[in-house]
Amino acid sequence: MLLYPALDLKSGQVVRLQQGDLKQMTVYSTDPVATGRQWIEAGAQWLHVVNLDGAFALDNANEQIVQQLAALGVPIQFGGGLRSREDVARAFDLGVSRIVIGTLAVDQPDIIGALVSEYGADAVSVALDAKNGKVTTRGWQTVSDVTSVELGQRLYALGLRHALYTDVIRDGELTGVNVAATVELAQQTQLNVIASGGVSGIEDIIALKATGQIAGAILGKSLYAGRLDLREALKIAAGQSV
Repeated sequence: MLLYPALDLKSGQVVRLQQGDLKQMTVYSTDPVATGRQWIEAGAQWLHVVNLDGAFALDNANEQIVQQLAALGVPIQFGGGLRSREDVARAFDLGVSRIVIGTLAVDQPDIIGALVSEYGADAVSVALDAKNGKVTTRGWQTVSDVTSVELGQRLYALGLRHALYTDVIRDGELTGVNVAATVELAQQTQLNVIASGGVSGIEDIIALKATGQIAGAILGKSLYAGRLDLREALKIAAGQSV
């Protein structure tokens, strides 16, 4: 089980939101590259980077930061604002190893098959973020009519193999990951599911690892709030004794 320290970028800074709400934002670092290096030195094999500004723009340094993070030597899983094939191509040009598609997968699910064909199954992931079981889009502001399982099954048939799952209600709340829903999604879709959102401490890593069903977990607020030691979590994820 892989662990992905998260760097959520807003105006060139590392921040964390609660339930995707920009009004509930905490700035944790003004030097994202130094933060990424810190997690790598602690043993991280991947970094999970999100562009909360929604699109690269001249008034923030996110594009340059992503490029610098990709040069640190570990693969980058990247999402946020990827609403077209041109956006996806630009992200890969910056050096990311895997993109995370959200809204586009709901609006144009067939494009996922095309992206998998072009870039490979390991390079494409979809965020099956849900609120009360239904997939959310546009930065969690819109709730669709499709469930995470239904969309996951459809996308698996199109060649998708990697997915993120967030129980939006738990994100940033440190209330514990929704293990049951995450496992159900993996079982019902056959996707390699990464738990994203709600991880509150080492107990969640132990619980996710114990299922034998989860491909990974994204670590956000629990890391930045000091509730989780990355080195300890990585040992548990790797099946080592602590």
